[in-house]
Amino acid sequence: MNVNEKIRAREVRLIDSNGDQLGVKSRNEALDIAQTRNLDLVLVAPNAKPPVCRIMDYGKYRFEQQKKEKEARKKQKIINVKEVRFTPGIGEHDFNTKLKNAKKFLENGDKVKASVRFRGRAITHKELGQDVLERLAKEVQDISTIESKPKMEGRNMFMMLAPLNEK
Repeated sequence: MNVNEKIRAREVRLIDSNGDQLGVKSRNEALDIAQTRNLDLVLVAPNAKPPVCRIMDYGKYRFEQQKKEKEARKKQKIINVKEVRFTPGIGEHDFNTKLKNAKKFLENGDKVKASVRFRGRAITHKELGQDVLERLAKEVQDISTIESKPKMEGRNMFMMLAPLNEK
């Protein structure tokens, strides 16, 4: 933002610190008014004809903006995507271990990318991989929703699971 002497326009529409319009003034006159009140002249709308300037305490304004941005960053939730890999002929115990991991990720609020990697001739039996993914989806249906159905991409079949929104 342009402040005080950095404002280049010859004439500006001036707004008081209370929000009242003081009319169109020359830049020097507006600067004098701001300085008599011990405040700054801040360019608010540079593209307007004439440009709009406001009389305010610029340091306080910047502090408030930074405070708002910090609060916004605190409130946002970063969603990570965790991956759980399976094979088409996965054993019962291995499946349960990976299922436990997927549940843990979903409960922490992360998305889960479940993928089945086909190696060698296993690619001819895509239905086995789809069965594994559907079984996983059925096991975690109480804590998640299916974001994308199982689909093939190269030698991998994958599915996205998102945690349920608790509101």
